[in-house]
Amino acid sequence: MKNKLLTFLIVLLAIAGFNLLAKRFFFRIDLTEEKRYTISKATQNLLENLDDEVYVKVYLTGKSIPGGFKRLENAVQETLEEFQIHAGSKIKYRFVDLYDEVKDEKKRNKIFIELAQKGIPPTNVLDKENGHQVQTLIAPGALITYKDKEVAVLLLKGNKLASPQEILNQSYEGVEYQLASAIKQLTLQEKKKIGFFINYSHLPAVNQLSLIGSLKKFYELYPVDLRNSPTLDGLDAIFVLKPDTPFSDNDKYKIDQFIMNGGKALFFMNSVKIDTVAREGNLAQPLSVNLEDMLFKYGVRLNFNLIKDAQMCAAIPMDVGNFGNRNNIQMVPWVYFPLINTFGNSPIVRNLDAIYTKYVGSIDSVKAPGITKTPLLMTSAYTQVINAPATLSYDIAGKEINPAQYNAGSKTIAYLLEGSFQSLFLNRILSDDPRAKTFQHKGKSTKIIVCSDGNIPTNDFDIQKNTPLPVGFDKFSGNTFANKDFILNAIDYLLDENGVISARNKEVTLRPLDKALLQTDRTKWQIINLVIPIGLIILLGLIHNFIRKRKFEMS
Repeated sequence: MKNKLLTFLIVLLAIAGFNLLAKRFFFRIDLTEEKRYTISKATQNLLENLDDEVYVKVYLTGKSIPGGFKRLENAVQETLEEFQIHAGSKIKYRFVDLYDEVKDEKKRNKIFIELAQKGIPPTNVLDKENGHQVQTLIAPGALITYKDKEVAVLLLKGNKLASPQEILNQSYEGVEYQLASAIKQLTLQEKKKIGFFINYSHLPAVNQLSLIGSLKKFYELYPVDLRNSPTLDGLDAIFVLKPDTPFSDNDKYKIDQFIMNGGKALFFMNSVKIDTVAREGNLAQPLSVNLEDMLFKYGVRLNFNLIKDAQMCAAIPMDVGNFGNRNNIQMVPWVYFPLINTFGNSPIVRNLDAIYTKYVGSIDSVKAPGITKTPLLMTSAYTQVINAPATLSYDIAGKEINPAQYNAGSKTIAYLLEGSFQSLFLNRILSDDPRAKTFQHKGKSTKIIVCSDGNIPTNDFDIQKNTPLPVGFDKFSGNTFANKDFILNAIDYLLDENGVISARNKEVTLRPLDKALLQTDRTKWQIINLVIPIGLIILLGLIHNFIRKRKFEMS
Protein backbone atom coordinates (compact mmCIF):
# COMPACT_ATOMS: atom_id res chain seq x y z
CA MET A 1 0.00 0.00 0.00
CA LYS A 2 2.83 2.38 0.91
CA ASN A 3 4.61 1.59 -2.36
CA LYS A 4 1.47 2.43 -4.36
CA LEU A 5 0.99 5.70 -2.46
CA LEU A 6 4.65 6.63 -3.01
CA THR A 7 4.36 5.85 -6.72
CA PHE A 8 1.20 7.97 -6.95
CA LEU A 9 2.92 10.91 -5.25
CA ILE A 10 5.98 10.65 -7.52
CA VAL A 11 3.78 10.63 -10.64
CA LEU A 12 1.76 13.57 -9.30
CA LEU A 13 4.92 15.60 -8.57
CA ALA A 14 6.35 14.74 -12.00
CA ILE A 15 3.19 15.98 -13.75
CA ALA A 16 3.16 19.18 -11.69
CA GLY A 17 6.86 19.77 -12.37
CA PHE A 18 6.42 19.18 -16.09
CA ASN A 19 3.54 21.69 -16.21
CA LEU A 20 5.62 24.31 -14.39
CA LEU A 21 8.52 23.81 -16.78
CA ALA A 22 6.20 23.93 -19.80
CA LYS A 23 4.71 27.18 -18.51
CA ARG A 24 8.14 28.72 -17.94
CA PHE A 25 9.80 27.37 -21.10
CA PHE A 26 7.04 27.44 -23.72
CA PHE A 27 7.61 25.67 -27.02
CA ARG A 28 5.58 24.27 -29.88
CA ILE A 29 6.57 21.75 -32.52
CA ASP A 30 5.05 21.92 -36.00
CA LEU A 31 5.21 18.38 -37.39
CA THR A 32 3.47 19.17 -40.69
CA GLU A 33 5.56 18.83 -43.84
CA GLU A 34 4.76 22.40 -45.02
CA LYS A 35 5.06 23.97 -41.53
CA ARG A 36 1.51 25.20 -41.97
CA TYR A 37 1.16 26.18 -38.30
CA THR A 38 4.44 28.11 -38.15
CA ILE A 39 4.22 31.86 -38.69
CA SER A 40 7.09 33.84 -40.19
CA LYS A 41 9.72 35.66 -38.12
CA ALA A 42 8.55 39.00 -39.53
CA THR A 43 4.99 38.35 -38.35
CA GLN A 44 6.30 37.30 -34.93
CA ASN A 45 8.28 40.56 -34.64
CA LEU A 46 5.24 42.56 -35.69
CA LEU A 47 3.06 40.92 -33.03
CA GLU A 48 5.61 41.06 -30.24
CA ASN A 49 6.03 44.83 -30.72
CA LEU A 50 2.36 45.81 -30.61
CA ASP A 51 1.83 48.75 -28.27
CA ASP A 52 -1.96 48.52 -28.04
CA GLU A 53 -4.81 46.08 -28.47
CA VAL A 54 -5.75 44.78 -31.91
CA TYR A 55 -9.31 43.47 -32.21
CA VAL A 56 -10.28 41.08 -35.01
CA LYS A 57 -13.92 40.43 -35.87
CA VAL A 58 -14.21 37.46 -38.25
CA TYR A 59 -17.41 36.97 -40.27
CA LEU A 60 -16.35 33.72 -41.93
CA THR A 61 -18.26 31.36 -39.65
CA GLY A 62 -21.61 29.72 -39.10
CA LYS A 63 -23.39 26.38 -39.29
CA SER A 64 -24.45 27.03 -42.88
CA ILE A 65 -20.99 27.34 -44.48
CA PRO A 66 -19.84 24.24 -46.46
CA GLY A 67 -16.80 22.09 -45.73
CA GLY A 68 -14.26 23.98 -47.89
CA PHE A 69 -15.08 27.27 -46.21
CA LYS A 70 -15.07 25.55 -42.82
CA ARG A 71 -11.46 24.55 -43.49
CA LEU A 72 -10.66 28.20 -44.25
CA GLU A 73 -12.44 29.27 -41.06
CA ASN A 74 -10.35 26.77 -39.06
CA ALA A 75 -7.18 28.17 -40.67
CA VAL A 76 -8.16 31.69 -39.58
CA GLN A 77 -8.82 30.53 -36.02
CA GLU A 78 -5.55 28.57 -35.85
CA THR A 79 -3.63 31.58 -37.19
CA LEU A 80 -5.22 33.94 -34.67
CA GLU A 81 -4.39 31.49 -31.87
CA GLU A 82 -0.77 31.56 -33.05
CA PHE A 83 -0.94 35.37 -33.12
CA GLN A 84 -2.07 35.37 -29.49
CA ILE A 85 0.92 33.24 -28.47
CA HIS A 86 3.26 36.00 -29.67
CA ALA A 87 1.12 39.06 -28.89
CA GLY A 88 -0.57 37.82 -25.71
CA SER A 89 -3.54 39.92 -24.65
CA LYS A 90 -2.77 42.49 -27.38
CA ILE A 91 -4.65 40.28 -29.88
CA LYS A 92 -8.35 39.68 -29.28
CA TYR A 93 -10.75 38.12 -31.74
CA ARG A 94 -14.35 37.02 -32.13
CA PHE A 95 -16.16 35.00 -34.78
CA VAL A 96 -19.52 36.53 -35.75
CA ASP A 97 -22.27 34.32 -37.19
CA LEU A 98 -24.58 36.87 -38.81
CA TYR A 99 -27.37 34.32 -39.26
CA ASP A 100 -27.28 33.44 -35.57
CA GLU A 101 -26.77 36.94 -34.14
CA VAL A 102 -28.93 38.96 -36.58
CA LYS A 103 -32.28 37.24 -37.08
CA ASP A 104 -33.88 40.11 -39.00
CA GLU A 105 -33.16 39.57 -42.71
CA LYS A 106 -33.26 43.28 -43.62
CA LYS A 107 -30.75 44.18 -40.90
CA ARG A 108 -28.55 41.28 -41.94
CA ASN A 109 -28.61 42.34 -45.60
CA LYS A 110 -27.74 45.88 -44.52
CA ILE A 111 -24.66 44.52 -42.74
CA PHE A 112 -23.68 42.58 -45.88
CA ILE A 113 -23.94 45.82 -47.91
CA GLU A 114 -21.81 47.71 -45.35
CA LEU A 115 -19.17 44.96 -45.39
CA ALA A 116 -19.12 45.04 -49.21
CA GLN A 117 -18.56 48.81 -49.15
CA LYS A 118 -15.62 48.30 -46.77
CA GLY A 119 -14.00 45.72 -49.04
CA ILE A 120 -15.57 42.36 -48.08
CA PRO A 121 -17.99 41.48 -50.89
CA PRO A 122 -20.39 38.66 -49.91
CA THR A 123 -20.11 35.28 -51.59
CA ASN A 124 -22.96 32.96 -52.55
CA VAL A 125 -22.33 29.35 -51.57
CA LEU A 126 -24.41 26.27 -52.30
CA ASP A 127 -25.05 23.62 -49.69
CA LYS A 128 -27.44 20.72 -49.20
CA GLU A 129 -30.12 20.84 -46.53
CA ASN A 130 -32.65 18.00 -46.17
CA GLY A 131 -31.79 16.79 -49.65
CA HIS A 132 -32.27 20.22 -51.27
CA GLN A 133 -29.72 22.72 -52.52
CA VAL A 134 -29.73 25.91 -50.46
CA GLN A 135 -28.00 29.18 -51.34
CA THR A 136 -26.33 31.02 -48.46
CA LEU A 137 -24.72 34.43 -48.46
CA ILE A 138 -21.47 34.61 -46.46
CA ALA A 139 -18.95 37.38 -45.83
CA PRO A 140 -15.50 35.75 -46.21
CA GLY A 141 -13.54 38.39 -44.35
CA ALA A 142 -12.69 40.18 -41.13
CA LEU A 143 -12.65 43.70 -39.70
CA ILE A 144 -9.53 44.60 -37.76
CA THR A 145 -9.50 47.61 -35.45
CA TYR A 146 -6.57 49.29 -33.71
CA LYS A 147 -7.06 52.42 -31.63
CA ASP A 148 -9.45 54.51 -33.74
CA LYS A 149 -8.55 52.90 -37.08
CA GLU A 150 -10.22 50.03 -38.92
CA VAL A 151 -9.32 47.98 -41.98
CA ALA A 152 -11.25 45.27 -43.82
CA VAL A 153 -9.54 42.01 -44.79
CA LEU A 154 -10.84 39.81 -47.58
CA LEU A 155 -9.88 36.23 -46.69
CA LEU A 156 -11.19 34.55 -49.84
CA LYS A 157 -8.42 35.52 -52.28
CA GLY A 158 -6.91 33.43 -55.03
CA ASN A 159 -6.69 33.02 -58.77
CA LYS A 160 -10.29 33.08 -60.01
CA LEU A 161 -9.29 30.99 -63.04
CA ALA A 162 -8.41 28.11 -60.69
CA SER A 163 -10.92 25.54 -59.41
CA PRO A 164 -12.99 26.38 -56.29
CA GLN A 165 -10.91 23.94 -54.23
CA GLU A 166 -7.66 25.53 -55.42
CA ILE A 167 -8.97 29.03 -54.66
CA LEU A 168 -9.89 27.94 -51.12
CA ASN A 169 -6.46 26.36 -50.70
CA GLN A 170 -4.74 29.52 -51.97
CA SER A 171 -6.86 31.51 -49.51
CA TYR A 172 -5.79 29.09 -46.76
CA GLU A 173 -2.14 29.74 -47.66
CA GLY A 174 -2.68 33.50 -47.59
CA VAL A 175 -4.42 33.81 -44.20
CA GLU A 176 -1.30 34.78 -42.25
CA TYR A 177 -0.23 37.36 -44.83
CA GLN A 178 -3.68 38.95 -45.15
CA LEU A 179 -4.09 39.33 -41.38
CA ALA A 180 -0.50 40.38 -40.67
CA SER A 181 -0.47 42.86 -43.57
CA ALA A 182 -3.63 44.51 -42.24
CA ILE A 183 -2.16 44.75 -38.72
CA LYS A 184 1.03 46.23 -40.21
CA GLN A 185 -1.04 48.82 -42.08
CA LEU A 186 -2.88 49.83 -38.88
CA THR A 187 0.20 49.98 -36.66
CA LEU A 188 2.65 51.57 -39.10
CA GLN A 189 4.63 54.27 -37.30
CA GLU A 190 6.97 55.51 -40.03
CA LYS A 191 6.11 55.36 -43.72
CA LYS A 192 8.69 54.85 -46.45
CA LYS A 193 8.99 57.61 -49.07
CA ILE A 194 8.22 57.05 -52.77
CA GLY A 195 8.88 59.63 -55.48
CA PHE A 196 6.84 60.07 -58.68
CA PHE A 197 8.31 62.07 -61.56
CA ILE A 198 6.13 64.87 -62.89
CA ASN A 199 8.25 65.89 -65.88
CA TYR A 200 8.29 62.91 -68.20
CA SER A 201 4.71 61.69 -68.47
CA HIS A 202 1.53 63.20 -69.84
CA LEU A 203 -0.61 60.66 -67.98
CA PRO A 204 -3.61 62.61 -66.60
CA ALA A 205 -3.82 62.83 -62.80
CA VAL A 206 -7.31 61.28 -62.83
CA ASN A 207 -5.78 58.07 -64.22
CA GLN A 208 -3.46 57.84 -61.20
CA LEU A 209 -6.00 58.46 -58.43
CA SER A 210 -6.72 54.81 -57.61
CA LEU A 211 -3.02 53.93 -57.39
CA ILE A 212 -2.21 56.98 -55.27
CA GLY A 213 -5.16 56.28 -52.96
CA SER A 214 -3.97 52.71 -52.39
CA LEU A 215 -0.32 53.66 -51.81
CA LYS A 216 -1.10 56.52 -49.42
CA LYS A 217 -2.29 54.02 -46.82
CA PHE A 218 1.23 52.58 -46.55
CA TYR A 219 3.69 55.14 -47.93
CA GLU A 220 4.52 58.83 -48.16
CA LEU A 221 4.22 59.94 -51.79
CA TYR A 222 6.20 62.84 -53.26
CA PRO A 223 5.89 64.47 -56.69
CA VAL A 224 9.46 64.99 -57.90
CA ASP A 225 10.52 67.69 -60.33
CA LEU A 226 13.52 65.73 -61.59
CA ARG A 227 14.85 68.55 -63.73
CA ASN A 228 15.16 70.90 -60.76
CA SER A 229 16.17 68.34 -58.11
CA PRO A 230 19.94 67.93 -57.74
CA THR A 231 19.58 64.39 -56.33
CA LEU A 232 16.94 61.92 -55.20
CA ASP A 233 18.35 61.69 -51.69
CA GLY A 234 15.76 61.15 -48.96
CA LEU A 235 13.57 58.85 -51.06
CA ASP A 236 13.36 55.12 -50.44
CA ALA A 237 11.98 54.26 -53.88
CA ILE A 238 11.09 55.88 -57.19
CA PHE A 239 8.11 54.99 -59.38
CA VAL A 240 8.64 55.62 -63.11
CA LEU A 241 5.05 55.54 -64.36
CA LYS A 242 4.29 55.43 -68.10
CA PRO A 243 6.88 57.97 -69.32
CA ASP A 244 6.32 59.26 -72.85
CA THR A 245 9.05 61.93 -73.09
CA PRO A 246 12.79 61.13 -73.41
CA PHE A 247 14.78 61.61 -70.20
CA SER A 248 17.74 63.94 -70.37
CA ASP A 249 21.15 62.40 -69.70
CA ASN A 250 21.48 64.55 -66.60
CA ASP A 251 18.21 63.27 -65.14
CA LYS A 252 19.04 59.71 -66.17
CA TYR A 253 22.30 60.11 -64.23
CA LYS A 254 20.30 61.05 -61.10
CA ILE A 255 18.22 57.88 -61.43
CA ASP A 256 21.32 55.77 -62.02
CA GLN A 257 23.09 57.15 -58.94
CA PHE A 258 19.97 56.76 -56.82
CA ILE A 259 20.00 53.04 -57.67
CA MET A 260 23.78 52.81 -57.17
CA ASN A 261 23.27 54.16 -53.62
CA GLY A 262 20.78 51.39 -52.79
CA GLY A 263 17.54 53.06 -53.85
CA LYS A 264 14.67 50.89 -55.07
CA ALA A 265 12.91 51.54 -58.38
CA LEU A 266 9.85 50.45 -60.33
CA PHE A 267 9.72 51.03 -64.08
CA PHE A 268 6.31 50.66 -65.75
CA MET A 269 7.05 51.67 -69.33
CA ASN A 270 5.52 51.25 -72.76
CA SER A 271 7.97 50.62 -75.56
CA VAL A 272 5.30 51.20 -78.21
CA LYS A 273 3.03 54.22 -78.69
CA ILE A 274 -0.52 53.57 -79.90
CA ASP A 275 -2.29 56.14 -82.07
CA THR A 276 -5.77 55.83 -83.55
CA VAL A 277 -5.54 56.51 -87.28
CA ALA A 278 -9.03 55.60 -88.49
CA ARG A 279 -11.99 53.37 -87.80
CA GLU A 280 -10.02 50.54 -89.37
CA GLY A 281 -7.42 50.30 -86.61
CA ASN A 282 -4.50 51.76 -84.67
CA LEU A 283 -0.92 52.62 -85.49
CA ALA A 284 1.85 51.21 -83.26
CA GLN A 285 5.12 53.15 -83.28
CA PRO A 286 8.35 52.59 -81.31
CA LEU A 287 8.55 54.72 -78.16
CA SER A 288 11.97 55.44 -76.68
CA VAL A 289 12.32 57.44 -73.45
CA ASN A 290 16.13 57.22 -73.27
CA LEU A 291 16.14 54.75 -70.37
CA GLU A 292 16.53 51.64 -72.50
CA ASP A 293 20.34 51.65 -72.46
CA MET A 294 20.39 52.00 -68.66
CA LEU A 295 17.99 49.10 -68.17
CA PHE A 296 20.03 47.06 -70.68
CA LYS A 297 23.10 47.69 -68.50
CA TYR A 298 21.11 46.48 -65.49
CA GLY A 299 20.12 43.23 -67.20
CA VAL A 300 16.95 43.56 -69.32
CA ARG A 301 16.07 44.72 -72.81
CA LEU A 302 12.69 46.26 -73.63
CA ASN A 303 11.73 45.35 -77.19
CA PHE A 304 9.86 47.66 -79.55
CA ASN A 305 7.13 45.16 -80.27
CA LEU A 306 3.61 44.10 -79.29
CA ILE A 307 2.46 40.72 -78.03
CA LYS A 308 -0.72 39.15 -79.37
CA ASP A 309 -2.07 36.45 -77.04
CA ALA A 310 -4.58 34.07 -78.56
CA GLN A 311 -5.34 32.08 -75.41
CA MET A 312 -5.62 34.70 -72.65
CA CYS A 313 -6.91 38.12 -73.66
CA ALA A 314 -9.61 40.60 -72.70
CA ALA A 315 -12.63 41.42 -74.84
CA ILE A 316 -13.69 44.82 -76.19
CA PRO A 317 -16.96 45.99 -77.81
CA MET A 318 -16.84 46.11 -81.61
CA ASP A 319 -19.18 46.63 -84.51
CA VAL A 320 -19.32 43.19 -86.14
CA GLY A 321 -21.85 44.16 -88.83
CA ASN A 322 -25.41 45.31 -89.18
CA PHE A 323 -28.38 43.90 -87.29
CA GLY A 324 -31.30 45.03 -89.38
CA ASN A 325 -30.93 48.78 -89.69
CA ARG A 326 -28.69 49.10 -86.62
CA ASN A 327 -25.05 48.42 -85.83
CA ASN A 328 -24.37 45.05 -84.18
CA ILE A 329 -22.05 45.72 -81.22
CA GLN A 330 -20.57 42.57 -79.69
CA MET A 331 -17.86 41.80 -77.14
CA VAL A 332 -15.01 40.16 -79.04
CA PRO A 333 -11.52 38.99 -77.90
CA TRP A 334 -8.81 41.61 -78.51
CA VAL A 335 -5.48 39.80 -78.67
CA TYR A 336 -3.55 43.01 -77.94
CA PHE A 337 -4.95 43.03 -74.36
CA PRO A 338 -3.30 39.92 -72.84
CA LEU A 339 -4.57 38.65 -69.50
CA ILE A 340 -1.52 37.52 -67.55
CA ASN A 341 -2.09 34.31 -65.62
CA THR A 342 1.41 32.79 -65.66
CA PHE A 343 3.70 33.89 -62.86
CA GLY A 344 7.28 33.39 -61.71
CA ASN A 345 8.56 31.99 -58.45
CA SER A 346 8.33 35.00 -56.14
CA PRO A 347 6.18 36.00 -53.15
CA ILE A 348 5.23 39.09 -55.16
CA VAL A 349 3.04 37.05 -57.51
CA ARG A 350 2.27 33.91 -55.50
CA ASN A 351 -1.44 32.97 -55.68
CA LEU A 352 -2.15 36.17 -57.57
CA ASP A 353 -5.25 36.57 -59.71
CA ALA A 354 -4.91 37.43 -63.41
CA ILE A 355 -3.38 40.78 -64.47
CA TYR A 356 -5.08 43.05 -67.02
CA THR A 357 -2.71 44.55 -69.63
CA LYS A 358 -3.01 46.72 -72.72
CA TYR A 359 -0.60 46.82 -75.66
CA VAL A 360 2.32 45.17 -73.94
CA GLY A 361 5.76 44.38 -75.34
CA SER A 362 8.24 41.65 -74.49
CA ILE A 363 11.31 41.90 -72.25
CA ASP A 364 14.48 39.88 -72.77
CA SER A 365 17.05 39.03 -70.13
CA VAL A 366 20.59 40.10 -71.03
CA LYS A 367 23.93 39.50 -69.36
CA ALA A 368 24.56 41.52 -66.20
CA PRO A 369 27.21 40.09 -63.83
CA GLY A 370 26.04 39.64 -60.25
CA ILE A 371 22.38 40.33 -60.96
CA THR A 372 19.66 37.80 -60.10
CA LYS A 373 16.75 38.03 -62.51
CA THR A 374 13.32 36.60 -61.64
CA PRO A 375 10.55 36.61 -64.25
CA LEU A 376 7.34 37.85 -62.63
CA LEU A 377 4.67 38.10 -65.34
CA MET A 378 4.45 35.90 -68.44
CA THR A 379 1.94 35.52 -71.26
CA SER A 380 0.44 32.23 -72.34
CA ALA A 381 2.37 30.01 -74.77
CA TYR A 382 0.08 30.91 -77.68
CA THR A 383 1.52 34.26 -78.75
CA GLN A 384 2.51 36.15 -81.83
CA VAL A 385 4.94 39.09 -81.77
CA ILE A 386 4.75 42.01 -84.18
CA ASN A 387 7.50 44.61 -84.41
CA ALA A 388 6.71 48.31 -84.44
CA PRO A 389 5.90 50.22 -86.53
CA ALA A 390 2.77 48.29 -87.44
CA THR A 391 -0.91 48.80 -88.14
CA LEU A 392 -3.31 47.07 -85.77
CA SER A 393 -6.38 46.25 -87.80
CA TYR A 394 -9.74 45.83 -86.10
CA ASP A 395 -10.56 43.20 -88.71
CA ILE A 396 -8.82 40.47 -86.70
CA ALA A 397 -11.29 40.86 -83.81
CA GLY A 398 -13.91 38.15 -83.77
CA LYS A 399 -12.26 36.14 -86.53
CA GLU A 400 -11.26 32.55 -85.96
CA ILE A 401 -7.65 32.36 -84.80
CA ASN A 402 -5.18 30.12 -86.59
CA PRO A 403 -3.14 28.43 -83.81
CA ALA A 404 -0.25 27.84 -86.20
CA GLN A 405 0.31 31.60 -86.36
CA TYR A 406 0.59 31.91 -82.56
CA ASN A 407 3.71 29.87 -81.97
CA ALA A 408 6.10 32.41 -80.41
CA GLY A 409 5.81 30.83 -76.96
CA SER A 410 5.43 32.44 -73.56
CA LYS A 411 6.84 35.98 -73.30
CA THR A 412 8.02 37.71 -70.13
CA ILE A 413 6.67 41.22 -69.53
CA ALA A 414 8.00 41.93 -66.00
CA TYR A 415 11.29 41.13 -64.25
CA LEU A 416 12.57 41.49 -60.71
CA LEU A 417 16.29 42.38 -60.71
CA GLU A 418 18.34 42.00 -57.52
CA GLY A 419 22.00 42.60 -56.79
CA SER A 420 24.75 45.21 -57.10
CA PHE A 421 24.24 47.01 -60.40
CA GLN A 422 26.99 48.57 -62.46
CA SER A 423 26.48 52.21 -63.40
CA LEU A 424 25.68 53.11 -66.98
CA PHE A 425 28.04 56.08 -66.56
CA LEU A 426 31.11 53.99 -65.78
CA ASN A 427 34.10 55.49 -67.69
CA ARG A 428 31.96 58.49 -68.70
CA ILE A 429 32.51 60.67 -65.63
CA LEU A 430 35.93 62.30 -65.96
CA SER A 431 38.06 63.40 -63.01
CA ASP A 432 37.42 67.09 -63.66
CA ASP A 433 33.64 66.58 -63.67
CA PRO A 434 32.07 68.11 -60.49
CA ARG A 435 30.03 64.90 -60.13
CA ALA A 436 33.19 62.75 -59.85
CA LYS A 437 33.45 63.30 -56.08
CA THR A 438 30.15 61.52 -55.37
CA PHE A 439 29.99 59.23 -58.40
CA GLN A 440 29.33 55.53 -57.64
CA HIS A 441 30.29 53.16 -60.45
CA LYS A 442 29.35 50.00 -58.53
CA GLY A 443 26.12 50.02 -56.60
CA LYS A 444 25.06 48.81 -53.20
CA SER A 445 22.85 45.73 -53.19
CA THR A 446 19.33 46.76 -54.18
CA LYS A 447 16.29 45.73 -56.23
CA ILE A 448 14.34 47.07 -59.15
CA ILE A 449 11.28 45.90 -61.07
CA VAL A 450 10.89 46.50 -64.80
CA CYS A 451 7.53 45.99 -66.55
CA SER A 452 6.79 46.62 -70.22
CA ASP A 453 3.23 47.87 -69.68
CA GLY A 454 2.73 51.34 -68.27
CA ASN A 455 -1.02 50.76 -68.09
CA ILE A 456 -0.95 48.13 -65.32
CA PRO A 457 -0.89 50.71 -62.46
CA THR A 458 -3.36 53.14 -64.09
CA ASN A 459 -7.14 53.44 -63.76
CA ASP A 460 -9.95 54.49 -66.06
CA PHE A 461 -12.38 57.25 -65.06
CA ASP A 462 -16.17 57.06 -64.93
CA ILE A 463 -17.25 60.37 -66.47
CA GLN A 464 -20.94 59.86 -65.65
CA LYS A 465 -20.30 59.28 -61.95
CA ASN A 466 -17.26 61.58 -61.90
CA THR A 467 -15.20 59.01 -60.02
CA PRO A 468 -12.03 56.99 -60.72
CA LEU A 469 -12.44 53.29 -61.37
CA PRO A 470 -10.24 50.81 -59.46
CA VAL A 471 -6.81 49.85 -60.76
CA GLY A 472 -7.23 46.72 -62.88
CA PHE A 473 -10.95 47.27 -63.52
CA ASP A 474 -12.11 46.25 -66.98
CA LYS A 475 -15.03 48.55 -67.74
CA PHE A 476 -16.22 46.30 -70.56
CA SER A 477 -16.48 43.03 -68.62
CA GLY A 478 -17.00 44.54 -65.15
CA ASN A 479 -14.18 42.39 -63.72
CA THR A 480 -11.51 43.74 -61.39
CA PHE A 481 -8.14 42.07 -61.95
CA ALA A 482 -5.19 41.83 -59.55
CA ASN A 483 -3.21 44.81 -60.87
CA LYS A 484 -3.41 46.67 -57.54
CA ASP A 485 -2.33 43.60 -55.56
CA PHE A 486 0.64 43.16 -57.88
CA ILE A 487 1.75 46.78 -57.40
CA LEU A 488 1.35 46.69 -53.60
CA ASN A 489 3.15 43.34 -53.34
CA ALA A 490 5.97 44.61 -55.58
CA ILE A 491 6.58 47.76 -53.52
CA ASP A 492 6.25 45.85 -50.26
CA TYR A 493 8.89 43.38 -51.43
CA LEU A 494 11.28 46.11 -52.59
CA LEU A 495 11.02 48.18 -49.42
CA ASP A 496 10.59 45.43 -46.82
CA GLU A 497 11.72 42.08 -48.25
CA ASN A 498 12.11 40.57 -44.78
CA GLY A 499 8.69 41.89 -43.78
CA VAL A 500 5.34 40.18 -43.63
CA ILE A 501 5.36 39.61 -47.39
CA SER A 502 7.58 36.59 -46.64
CA ALA A 503 4.40 34.96 -45.31
CA ARG A 504 3.21 34.71 -48.92
CA ASN A 505 5.75 31.90 -49.39
CA LYS A 506 3.62 29.59 -47.24
CA GLU A 507 2.50 26.55 -49.19
CA VAL A 508 -0.16 24.05 -48.16
CA THR A 509 -0.37 21.02 -50.42
CA LEU A 510 -3.77 19.57 -51.28
CA ARG A 511 -3.79 15.82 -50.75
CA PRO A 512 -7.10 14.60 -52.15
CA LEU A 513 -8.08 10.97 -51.78
CA ASP A 514 -7.89 8.76 -54.86
CA LYS A 515 -11.63 8.41 -55.52
CA ALA A 516 -11.23 5.54 -58.01
CA LEU A 517 -9.05 3.53 -55.62
CA LEU A 518 -11.36 4.39 -52.74
CA GLN A 519 -14.33 3.02 -54.66
CA THR A 520 -12.66 -0.28 -55.59
CA ASP A 521 -11.15 -0.86 -52.13
CA ARG A 522 -14.09 0.52 -50.15
CA THR A 523 -14.95 -2.77 -48.41
CA LYS A 524 -11.33 -3.47 -47.50
CA TRP A 525 -10.85 -0.11 -45.81
CA GLN A 526 -14.18 -0.38 -43.99
CA ILE A 527 -13.11 -3.74 -42.56
CA ILE A 528 -9.68 -2.35 -41.60
CA ASN A 529 -11.22 0.65 -39.85
CA LEU A 530 -13.83 -1.41 -37.99
CA VAL A 531 -12.17 -4.75 -37.24
CA ILE A 532 -8.57 -3.76 -36.43
CA PRO A 533 -9.39 -1.27 -33.61
CA ILE A 534 -11.83 -3.73 -32.02
CA GLY A 535 -9.32 -6.55 -32.46
CA LEU A 536 -6.56 -4.50 -30.79
CA ILE A 537 -8.80 -3.76 -27.79
CA ILE A 538 -9.69 -7.46 -27.43
CA LEU A 539 -6.01 -8.45 -27.76
CA LEU A 540 -4.93 -5.92 -25.11
CA GLY A 541 -7.69 -7.21 -22.82
CA LEU A 542 -6.53 -10.81 -23.23
CA ILE A 543 -2.89 -9.86 -22.58
CA HIS A 544 -3.92 -7.91 -19.48
CA ASN A 545 -5.95 -10.86 -18.16
CA PHE A 546 -3.10 -13.28 -18.93
CA ILE A 547 -0.55 -11.14 -17.04
CA ARG A 548 -2.96 -10.63 -14.15
CA LYS A 549 -3.73 -14.38 -13.96
CA ARG A 550 -0.03 -15.35 -13.92
CA LYS A 551 0.71 -12.73 -11.27
CA PHE A 552 -1.91 -14.09 -8.88
CA GLU A 553 -0.99 -17.74 -9.61
CA MET A 554 2.64 -17.02 -8.70
CA SER A 555 1.62 -15.25 -5.48
